[in-house]
Amino acid sequence: MESLVNPYVSVDCVLLGFDGEQLNALVVRQSGNNGEDVAGIYKLPGSLINLDENLDEAAQRVLKQFTGLSQVNMLQFKAFGGPDRLKNPEDSVWLVRFYNLNHHIDRIVTIGYTTLLRIDRKMRKLEGGYEAQWMPISELPRLAFDHSAIVDEALKAVRAKATLDVTLLFDLLPNKFTAAQLRNVMEVVLGITLDVKNFHKKLAQMPYVVPLEEKEDGVNHRAARYYKFKKLKNKHI
Repeated sequence: MESLVNPYVSVDCVLLGFDGEQLNALVVRQSGNNGEDVAGIYKLPGSLINLDENLDEAAQRVLKQFTGLSQVNMLQFKAFGGPDRLKNPEDSVWLVRFYNLNHHIDRIVTIGYTTLLRIDRKMRKLEGGYEAQWMPISELPRLAFDHSAIVDEALKAVRAKATLDVTLLFDLLPNKFTAAQLRNVMEVVLGITLDVKNFHKKLAQMPYVVPLEEKEDGVNHRAARYYKFKKLKNKHI
């Protein structure tokens, strides 16, 4: 019996943004090429890969398309290829409409990519009917396909990597920061609670965190000392 070969491969990007207080994910309203809304469902930024690009190139294309950023280190964390990924008929219909296909898609395999971004840069306005926005991880609505599960897996991957190497969180903080700011970003990204006294002891033992003579100015509480990171080579997510 002749086997059927499915050629569809995509990338889906879990762009995790830290706004100084909480972790967010960039989600996109599921719409067609003509801008028509599809049941108001949100999805992750993603795309079928082009014939002339590899997976990493496809992920970078999606990143630039939805944020205007380029050359950002991204982690390929897992492949998702379950036969029930398109069990919701609405998702199948959206694929056909969005890519102007003349046939139904029964199955698609996607490769998950993720990265950590600091939400303080102005993202360029999206074109082509896209409606993208940052949403707190804790408040994400039901996402299309299996994208909720992809977000969960991305969080696990980022937390595992950052637990082993906290320097991955460098880019989420300003050039100079307080101990409280560093502790906050670690708690938010890693999903843990840190004891304040023990944290300050550990902070003093971090060779890549350099204390500055400068302190906060114009605050209503005791002025905290500023720190800066000493960049280490070859550290990226």
